[in-house]
This record gives sequence, structure tokens and C-alpha cells, in this order.
Amino acid sequence: MSKSLKHVSIEAAELKLNINIIELKVETKTAKDAAMALKCEIDQILKSIIFLNQNTEKCILFMTSGGNRVDLLKASTCVGAPLSHANADIIRKQTGFAIGGVSPIGHLNKIKKFIDPRLLEFNIIWAAAGTPRSMFSTNPKKIQMSSGAIICDFTE
Repeated sequence: MSKSLKHVSIEAAELKLNINIIELKVETKTAKDAAMALKCEIDQILKSIIFLNQNTEKCILFMTSGGNRVDLLKASTCVGAPLSHANADIIRKQTGFAIGGVSPIGHLNKIKKFIDPRLLEFNIIWAAAGTPRSMFSTNPKKIQMSSGAIICDFTE
């Protein structure tokens, strides 16, 4: 098991999230790829989008539905600070994950989290488990509550 998968498994256990990590035969770097591989709606895919708080230089995680895009101005309003796009090096350094496999849990450092209300409309959602081929399913309300994610409208 990779370090990334271990971090996800450990935090899931700490949060009392009952997840089952699966390894897919294809990479799921996009929500469309993941939905096709898992045979689910694109909006059931939790995309982990990382922005950088310009005041603190810390990463902020936006968990959004696969069919939605994050609006930078709305996201900045949710945070109460200006945001910018985080590059791959910053994302890896602060979360421990490479782009394409960023999980909503299991980060190297504590990270502030926001969640798209659209995800909460489902009983089951799928998220990256730390690699481009690993995914896990969970109840969106459980991941929101256990991770402390703030519900906010930050999509276009």
C-alpha cells in the first residue's frame, strides 16, 4: 500500500468513516473518467480542488461535485480571503498528494475544507483515495461532518 493510501486509511479510521478503497484498472484523473469507470453519475464524484489562501499561503480544499466548477470569487468569499490557484508542488508539499489523486482526507497537514451542497444530495459519493487509480465511496453527510467541512456555495 502506498504512503498516500495509508494516510487516507488512517484518517478514515480516526474519523470513524467506514470506507472501502478500490483500485481501478484505469486512471481517474478527471471526474468524467471516474464516473465512467464506476458507472455512476458525474455529480457523485467528489472533486478535491485546492486553492491557496494568499494571506496565509496555506492550501484550502474545496470538495465539489464532478459536474461543477469552482468559482474563484465565490470561493474567496467563503474563505474570507483572496485565493489563487495552487501549483502542483505546493499541493504535494501541503497535502501529500499529487494532482489527479488528491483525497478529501488524509492530508499531511491540517487543511480547511469546504463542501459543495450538490454532493449532499446523494447517499453515496466517490472520492480519490490518494492515487489516480484508487477511489473510495462514502456518505457525503458523514464526510462533511467528520472532516469539519463547511457547506458553502462556491460553484459557477
